[in-house]
Amino acid sequence: MMQRGVLSADQRLWSSALKCSRSSSQLCKEKCFYITTPIFYVNAAPHLGHLYSAVIADCLHRWKLLQGFESRFATGTDEHGLKIQQAADAAGKDPLTFCTEVSQRFETLFSSCSVSFTDYIRTTEQRHRRAVEHFWSVLWHKGLIYKGSYEGWYSTQDESFLMPSQVGDALDPSGKEVKVSLESGHKVEWMKEENYMFRLSSFRSLLLDWLVKNPGAVQPERFHQAVLQWLQEDLPDLSVSRQRSRLQWGIPVPGDPEQTIYVWLDALVNYLTVVGYPEKHERWWHVAHHVIGKDILKFHAIYWPAFLLGAGLPLPQVIHVHSHWTVGGRKMSKSLGNVVDPFEHSQMFTNDGMRYFLLRQGVPDTDCDYTHDKVLKLLNAELADSLGGLLNRCTAPALNPAQVYPAFCSHSFPRDRRGRAVEEDYHMVETVRSLSTVVEKHYESMHVYKALEAISACVRQTNGFIQRHTPWKLDRRDSKDVRWLDTIIHLTLECLRVYGTLLQPVVPEISDRLLTRLGVQSQERSWKDLDFLGRYFGTDCSFEGRPLGSNCGLLFSRLETQSGDKQKTMKSKKPAQ
Repeated sequence: MMQRGVLSADQRLWSSALKCSRSSSQLCKEKCFYITTPIFYVNAAPHLGHLYSAVIADCLHRWKLLQGFESRFATGTDEHGLKIQQAADAAGKDPLTFCTEVSQRFETLFSSCSVSFTDYIRTTEQRHRRAVEHFWSVLWHKGLIYKGSYEGWYSTQDESFLMPSQVGDALDPSGKEVKVSLESGHKVEWMKEENYMFRLSSFRSLLLDWLVKNPGAVQPERFHQAVLQWLQEDLPDLSVSRQRSRLQWGIPVPGDPEQTIYVWLDALVNYLTVVGYPEKHERWWHVAHHVIGKDILKFHAIYWPAFLLGAGLPLPQVIHVHSHWTVGGRKMSKSLGNVVDPFEHSQMFTNDGMRYFLLRQGVPDTDCDYTHDKVLKLLNAELADSLGGLLNRCTAPALNPAQVYPAFCSHSFPRDRRGRAVEEDYHMVETVRSLSTVVEKHYESMHVYKALEAISACVRQTNGFIQRHTPWKLDRRDSKDVRWLDTIIHLTLECLRVYGTLLQPVVPEISDRLLTRLGVQSQERSWKDLDFLGRYFGTDCSFEGRPLGSNCGLLFSRLETQSGDKQKTMKSKKPAQ
C-alpha cells in the first residue's frame, strides 16, 4: 500500500500531466516542435533498424521546418548497463573508450545520411548525469522510490525485468534447457537482490485515463490498443536500481554508492536532458514527440509516462511507433548472416536512395522486408526513370532551348476547357493542386509511405501528360504551337516544383538538385511558397521567364545489378543536351 503522502499527490500529478495536452491552437501558435529517436545501445554497430528510426524522425523534423516551425531533433547513444560492461570487457577496452568508438559510428552514419539532428546526446555526458540525479531525487522525495527486494526474471540482453507470464522454455545451442523471454527470445536469469523500487503499481489507472482521453497519444492505433491491453493486468512495482557489485557501469544512486540506477530510467531521462532539464525544459517539453521501435513500446508507453507523472511533468504529445525490417522474409540475425550494414548499402544505393526506400516501403504497423532487388527496382522506377526522366525531358535544350521557365498561355489551357488541354490534363491539375493537403495529412501521422505513394502517382500523371501531347512534335514556326509548347513545359515545371518542395523531408539532396535546376532559390522552398500554377488560377507566377538553374547532371542515376548480386551506380548515361 502506498504512503498517505503519495496517494494525496496523485491528483496533482495527473493535473500536471494534463498540461501537456494543451489545445492544438496553442501549440500551433507557438510553432515549436521537439522530436526524438530512441538513444541507441552501443553494444554493437548500427544496423538498418537504427537508420530507419533516425530517418523517420529526421523526416518529421524537416517537415516541421518546411512548415515554418522552430524544431529541435535529438538522437544519440545509450551507454550504460550490464550489456555494455560485458561487451567492453569482451573487447578488452575500458567502457568509456568502447562507448565512444561505437557512438562515433552512429553519429557518422546519421550525418552521412543527412540526418539533421540538432543535438546528439550521450548518456555518459555530465549534463545527463546531472539531469538523471535530479529526476531520481524528485521521485525519491515524493515517496515514489523505496528500498525493497526484487526477486524475478531479468534479461541482460533486453535490460528488462519480466513477469513469469513473459518467460518460456527453450534450448540453447548446446541443447541445454534454458528460460527465455517470449517476446525477444533472449535468455533470462533468476535474480534476487535488494535494490530500489518505483511504485509503478500506483499509476495504472492514471495511465489508462491518459490513453483513453488521448487516443492519438500512441500511434498507429494497433500499438495504442496493445498498451491498453497491457494495462488490463496489474502493474507490479519496478526495480529501478542494481547492486553496484553486479553493475559498475552506470550512474550511482544519489546518496547510496552501493546501488546503480537502472539503465532504462537513466536512458529515458535523455529526452529531458536535451531540452535543459531541470531548469530550462518547459518550452520544449510541452511539444515532445518520440519515434521508437515496437520492441521498446512498454518502456516508452508505460514506464516513461509513469516516471513523468511521478515527477509532475507533462507527458509526450505523441509516441510514434514503427515496426521492424526483415531480410528476405527472415528476421535479421548475425547467425543467419543477413544483417544489413547501413554504411555499405547507403554507399551502394546512395544516401537519398536509402532514405527514399526506407520511407517509401516502411509501413509503421507491420514489419517490412528488405532485399537488394526491391531497392533497385523501386529506385530505378520512381527516382531515376519517373522523376528524373520527367525533369530531364522538360529541361533538355532540345525541348527548352532558351533554358527558361516559359510563359503559361491561358488560351491554350483555359479554365472553360475549350483549349488544347484534354479532360485528363484538368484532372492532373486538380490532383497536383490538392497534393499538398494529402501529403500534410500523411506526414503528420507518420504514414510517410502514403505521402510518397501520392507524390509518385502524380509524377506518373505528369509523365502521362507529356507523353499524351508529344511536345517534341510541335511546329516551332507556328505561334499557336509555340504557346502550347511553352504551356506544356510551364505546367510540367510547376508540377516538378511542387514535387521537389514536398520531397525535401525525404530526399533532401535530390530535392535540392531538382529545385536548383528549376531556378528555385533557397528562400522559395517552404510550404507557404507552393502556390501551384498561379497563372491558371488567376494569380502571378514569380518563376515565369526566369532562367533555369545550372545543369548538375542526372537527378538520380540508374542502378544496375552486377554478378554476385552487387549493385553499382551507372555513370555512363548523360542528361540530354
